Amino acid sequence: MNWVGIRLEALLVLAVGSLSPIPVASAKDYGTLGSTWAIAEPDLLAVIRARLQSAQQSGALTAMNQKFVEAAQASVHRPHPVAGIGPAIVDRHWSVDPTVTIADDIRDARGNLLAAKGQKFNPLRVVGMAHAFAFIDGDNAAELSWALKQGEPEKLWIVLVNGSPTARMKEMKRRFYFDQQGVLTSRFGIEHTPALLSQEGEALDIREVALPHTAATP
Repeated sequence: MNWVGIRLEALLVLAVGSLSPIPVASAKDYGTLGSTWAIAEPDLLAVIRARLQSAQQSGALTAMNQKFVEAAQASVHRPHPVAGIGPAIVDRHWSVDPTVTIADDIRDARGNLLAAKGQKFNPLRVVGMAHAFAFIDGDNAAELSWALKQGEPEKLWIVLVNGSPTARMKEMKRRFYFDQQGVLTSRFGIEHTPALLSQEGEALDIREVALPHTAATP
């Protein structure tokens, strides 16, 4: 997390957020009456600097920075739930072929051709998956219990779509992950939990399992 960026954002919000908009009025020339002087426009940077100094002296700047820090920490411990994912009502099973088409020639450092443009390539033919993946709602006791039965930590990674991975790690003494912004579930078409993704030959095997769901885990 770039705390410098957060601090700078806080400064700018505080500095310019309270500047009132200037009303727009129609103009009409009434001629010149008496002496005239050049309009002295305040230096915007000077205004910002003055507001920042005032906020720093009053403690408002420190309070705003603290709110940013707390919000960032909260998002790490409990990320936003993946949208559109719900509990499985019926079992669903499908497979995904990870084969891709090479967009451009791939060559090594000496210029030797490794893969030609247009060639089909299945990465599972070269490197197998080291882990299976269980996707669950981390707040659901039934799904958590199901996931823990699917494999040992060295063979299975448990990925949350909702809940706190840090809380589960402290409780279960094993590593938990979170599908940030639903990248994995979206990529493989997973719409319900719990779901298990594993390798079957040269394809990815995916299944959603309907469970009798219990109350949320505190």
